[in-house]
Amino acid sequence: MPIYIYETLKEPHRQFEVKQSMNDDALVADPETGDPTRRVISGGYGILEKASHTPVPQPRGGGGCCGGACGCHH
Repeated sequence: MPIYIYETLKEPHRQFEVKQSMNDDALVADPETGDPTRRVISGGYGILEKASHTPVPQPRGGGGCCGGACGCHH
């Protein structure tokens, strides 16, 4: 079951994770505060291994799928 990241629309923004089925509707409210939320779209890596011994492409530094805003780039 995938884990989705949500962010509240009301400031200060709060991010939280929820384990949901792919068939479940997206949350519209934060379960703790009731504030309206949106699902944060993030890129996945998919399969990281190849059958051959060639290097697996990695996201380029400073950019990638989110531009560094999600905290996945250090």
